[in-house]
Amino acid sequence: MASGPLDGVRVLELCQIIAGPLGGQFLADLGAEVIKVEPPEGEPWRANAPMRPFESKAYQELNRGKRSLAIDLAKPEGRDAVHRLVQAVDVVVINYRPDVAARLRIDYETLAALRPDLVYVDVTAFGREGDLADQPGYDIVVQAVSGLLASTGKVNAQGVPIVTPPAIADVTTGYAIAVGVCAALFHRAMTGRGQRVETSLLVNALTVQSGGSWSFSSVPAADAELWAKLADLNERARGGGMSYAELLAARDAAARPGGNIYYRCFLTSNGAIAIGALSASLRDKVRKVLGVEHERDAPGYDPWSPEQQAADRELVQHVEEKIRARPSEYWELTFSAGGVPVSRINFVQEVIDHPQVLANDYVVDLEHEVTGPQHLAAPPWKMSLTPPQPQGASPTLGRDTDAILASLGYGPEEIESLRARGVIR
Repeated sequence: MASGPLDGVRVLELCQIIAGPLGGQFLADLGAEVIKVEPPEGEPWRANAPMRPFESKAYQELNRGKRSLAIDLAKPEGRDAVHRLVQAVDVVVINYRPDVAARLRIDYETLAALRPDLVYVDVTAFGREGDLADQPGYDIVVQAVSGLLASTGKVNAQGVPIVTPPAIADVTTGYAIAVGVCAALFHRAMTGRGQRVETSLLVNALTVQSGGSWSFSSVPAADAELWAKLADLNERARGGGMSYAELLAARDAAARPGGNIYYRCFLTSNGAIAIGALSASLRDKVRKVLGVEHERDAPGYDPWSPEQQAADRELVQHVEEKIRARPSEYWELTFSAGGVPVSRINFVQEVIDHPQVLANDYVVDLEHEVTGPQHLAAPPWKMSLTPPQPQGASPTLGRDTDAILASLGYGPEEIESLRARGVIR
């Protein structure tokens, strides 16, 4: 039985891989009936390291609580069925390239003519305009375009840039989809009017780069000197005078002063920890815990002066050696007792039974009809009156095809005829 604030809302999801399916899963968690349209062979993510035919962990953790309609949109009969279904839904979420959506006649103009109050969420890689509008784009490519890949500053032993999970552009776009749907549904409730909502991996990759040393925003009053330094570095790098790894190191040195013992990771004798102190009062607590002195918050502190940089390097080396001499457990207790935010660095596989995760019910236990028990991250909201909850595990491929077509008026013989001709699974 569905529950949640979106109970009664019907969503048609025309999405694959991560961003669109995650957005659809959020809507299902919030109580919407989400019908996922897949080709008869299944969406590609089902084949990503499958545990069973058409079943992969990657697919299951992004598609819980949905219904599966396996139908070939390249065939006229498949499109006709979807057009009939659109008239009975409230929302369409699609992450096909704009040119593909138009060719398959599942673009906004076509579907809004069938259901004028339709909320249509158009998810692209690079946005609707510009030279890249019709280009396919996955998270890694969007991270490269947006600067996010460089912002993480990670390279392998050979100095080659590497992208590490999670797929940040995809995941943040999943949240944007859910917010956009809820806002458009509210507007429709107030006015009776549907609309097209657009979001992209690119805009979310830019948005997530906010509030840190490397941000998308540009404020000349604050950035002029830094931009001049970076322009010089880029010119040297493009002229072949620097490797990519050297460019990253020089960029960090240009943008970040030394003396950072406050917001960073440290090696311990048996692992690593992270501490976070972004206010003057917290930085003072860090100094007290470590028994060190530092002028970081004193008037006149100049992190760029050669004398201060030398002193900062000496301080950092001292602190690193001190923390490396004891285990993570000791530093967790010590920093916590001193009021400093701290944690050992966990592997994500270790966190599923973390006491804090369990105490807040951040894990949900489901039973998949093919692969059995599974433990997934809970919906990212709690609500006192309309609590979101997963509506079941992910669907097997085409599980609901017959029932959905029957609800549209297709008879048993018509359904079998479509199956015999390869239109449905």
